[in-house]
Amino acid sequence: MTPAQQQLVDTIRDRLGDKSVVTDADDLAPWLTDWRGRWNGDAPAMLQPASTDEVAAMVELAAELGVPLVPQGGNTSMVGGATPPADGSAVILSTRRMNRIRSIDVASQSCVAEAGVILQTLHEAVEREGLRFPLTLGSRGSATIGGLTSTNAGGTQVLRFGPMRALVQGIEAVLPDGTIHHGLTGLKKDNRGSSIDQLLVAAEGTLGIITAVRLKLVPAIRSRAVAWLGVASPQAALDVLRALEAETGQVEGFEILPRESLEAALAQIPGLRRPLEGEHDWHVLVEAVAHDAADEEPEALLARLLAPLMERGSVEDATISNSDAQADAFWHIRDSLSEAEKKQFGPATQHDISVPVDDMPRFMGEAARAVEAAFPGTHASGFGHLGDGNVHFHVRAGSRGGSDWLAREGEAVTRFVHDLVVAAGGSISAEHGIGQMKRDELARLSPERVATLRALKAALDPKGLFNPGKLV
Repeated sequence: MTPAQQQLVDTIRDRLGDKSVVTDADDLAPWLTDWRGRWNGDAPAMLQPASTDEVAAMVELAAELGVPLVPQGGNTSMVGGATPPADGSAVILSTRRMNRIRSIDVASQSCVAEAGVILQTLHEAVEREGLRFPLTLGSRGSATIGGLTSTNAGGTQVLRFGPMRALVQGIEAVLPDGTIHHGLTGLKKDNRGSSIDQLLVAAEGTLGIITAVRLKLVPAIRSRAVAWLGVASPQAALDVLRALEAETGQVEGFEILPRESLEAALAQIPGLRRPLEGEHDWHVLVEAVAHDAADEEPEALLARLLAPLMERGSVEDATISNSDAQADAFWHIRDSLSEAEKKQFGPATQHDISVPVDDMPRFMGEAARAVEAAFPGTHASGFGHLGDGNVHFHVRAGSRGGSDWLAREGEAVTRFVHDLVVAAGGSISAEHGIGQMKRDELARLSPERVATLRALKAALDPKGLFNPGKLV
């Protein structure tokens, strides 16, 4: 621990008590490695504020002493965005003690949650009030509201409600000099210049430490149904999506997966059952919901809308859930794909990418063929959120090599895929963020964007003390 770090720790402990600082190596260990286990950092201490005022006091003192801070919530980043540097130069600032839901306003359908509130906890709290926070993802039992906001998290309901950015109505945050930004009023009209709230969304803790967020809520689901479809191609899947969107606003989820991904899940994940009897090259999962009595019952809605699509061959076969348990079983297949593919096929480069929705079917086919031609023996395919133009595009080693393939060729494959994405007008990070994993690639592919981000960073954090080494 450097003298400056020691002074920071001692001063904070004296002012705020023992709970405000963790220095025991065993207690720190779980927070030094990222969610995927790919990045390992080091930090001599972790600060644990219990309020926004305590965050401000810690940040102000750290700024005076020149100690870098790494904001951390649930530590569920997929890109190493919350892992401290390996040299131990930074101290972690955890928001996990800031876990109060300050308010739930049924009339305005909004809530204010502190940064350390776990997503699943928020879901359960607002559901008791007959409302719903319409964002969910696999790490909902660990991911926190502050982290989700800082990374503009996506998930399976972006099709209807958008990513985290669309659900944020206001933010409270501490800026790098210790100033508190008070933005929780949720004004519908506020023309006092650029939105500081939205500037902090997706900034990955490099511009401010989010302490609380005002969030948009929607009515709780009254009923839902999930359909599993067999289709011939990604283009056929997109045609189905457009047909459904033209008829109803009740569709919230629309996921696509290839046959090989389904077969991997059935082979590797115990307890899964094949949704359809026949063989289909591609599969689609569609979720429809009803919020109130005016909405058509989802099971009947899907049956009515899918019937003509099956008659004209856009859908080869379909089944519709008749219970929540069956709907959950369909989603369990989708949620198991990454784990199943890893077990079935071995190492792969994984790319969280997006292109314009209407271009995604073409991209999925052309990109896979291009990768396989450039790296003979590999196999590429994608699955995911076709409805919002975001798929998880995986390139597997195939016959090119074994366990060392990622080390030998992973970087070259990733650069090749990212070049294809940029040429298609897309993004190399659709929902996982940049962190440290994609920082160099972002600079290579989008130098103008990075120059702007660096200018913002220099203006708000001239000492570079907030989450060093991430994003820019």
